[in-house]
Amino acid sequence: MANEMWGGRFAEGPAAIMQEINASIDFDKRLAAQDIRGSIAHCEMIAAQGIIDAQSAEAIVQGLRQVKAEIDAGTFTFRSELEDIHMNVEARLAEIIGSAAGRLHTGRSRNDQVATDFRLWVRDTIDAIDASLADLQQALAEKALEHAGTVMPGFTHLQSAQPVTFGHHMMAYVEMIGRDRGRFQDARKRLNECPLGAAALGGTNFPIDRTRTAAALGFDRPTANSLDSVSDRDFALEALSAASILAMHLSRFAEEIVIWTSAQFAFVKLSDKFTTGSSIMPQKRNPDAAELVRAKSGRIFGSLMGLLTVMKGLTLAYAKDMQEDKEQTFDALDALALCIAATAGMVRDMEPDAKRLRKAAGSGYATATDLANWLVQNLNMPFRDAHHVTGRLVGLASGKGVDLDKLTLAEMQTVEPRITDGIYSVLSVVNSVKSRKSYGGPAPENVKKQAKRWLALLVREKRALASK
Repeated sequence: MANEMWGGRFAEGPAAIMQEINASIDFDKRLAAQDIRGSIAHCEMIAAQGIIDAQSAEAIVQGLRQVKAEIDAGTFTFRSELEDIHMNVEARLAEIIGSAAGRLHTGRSRNDQVATDFRLWVRDTIDAIDASLADLQQALAEKALEHAGTVMPGFTHLQSAQPVTFGHHMMAYVEMIGRDRGRFQDARKRLNECPLGAAALGGTNFPIDRTRTAAALGFDRPTANSLDSVSDRDFALEALSAASILAMHLSRFAEEIVIWTSAQFAFVKLSDKFTTGSSIMPQKRNPDAAELVRAKSGRIFGSLMGLLTVMKGLTLAYAKDMQEDKEQTFDALDALALCIAATAGMVRDMEPDAKRLRKAAGSGYATATDLANWLVQNLNMPFRDAHHVTGRLVGLASGKGVDLDKLTLAEMQTVEPRITDGIYSVLSVVNSVKSRKSYGGPAPENVKKQAKRWLALLVREKRALASK
């Protein structure tokens, strides 16, 4: 029998394996809300343009709303033989209102329809991600404010470098997440053009109003080239690129949580909410949430590479290869949403061990740079000379098995006779941190100022969003 979608050109239906490989309804049914939104906007536009009569348009819109209600209620039957969400919706619409349903597709194609649906879904998802990232920033900034003066070791090469504060460390991630939000917002700006009306690839000779449709769907403008409109998936690639960089940031933080919660470090504690036990070792408390955030970065990176590979060899305009754009985008952004929520939960849950952190902050001669700076500031010594003197003092302390502040003044003066007891003011980790007040530095007053600035900004954003 002829295929009911493709009409008279085909005398027989597809082979079973062809139907299976061709169908996308199992995953693109997630676009149902966007598909119906786009169809209503298109229907109202072609009615306003006199392309279809008002009575048919009213029936179509009411029928589409019924279809959406059935999907929302879970009573809609998705049929794989109808391939995708677009044909499933249209087929059910025909059952509800009859032949008038056939007028809905006037002036459009499944090519511009899916491009519009997918853009709407990515845009909606970016908005949800942005809100969850703002919540993560709030959690980090609140923790930073609480621990602005909690001294901890700062690392380079995972070796003790200089003392910082736990709050300063949290604020580093606030800044990272801020850049991530900016990348998603930039991607949203570029995707916010409407492909609907580009039809299959070459536009249409119906007198449609693409500007009206774009405005109805919240787009800034219609896309300017019909070929590009249906073949572009840059918007998904940009979202996945931003997602990959964000996932990398979340993975770095997760790695730190894994290290910090280990018995060897014991810098922070996580409660039962974000840890699991062992089936054989009763003493274990495993940071599984952090480990899974770390691991999920791989599947997000893979989704970006997968879609880049799908698109790299495609000529203009549309090709069925593009059906492979959605599953990996859905999967990556679903995984990302989970990672953001889990990270925010861990931030609010974790408790730093202030005593342990302070003790660790002084290990590895972490105030050596402060000592060198003191020599420059107080003895007018060139920094390279001060660096050399400090290195000798570290060697002296190391040979005695003590920290720098445990060297006597007489011992220090064997290396540099002009050293005075004023040097001890910079050798404690607390004073070291307090002294570094340069913009962006870890002094507690700096950390408090930055945390309060971000928290105020996040409150203003939330209010602005609520007023829309």
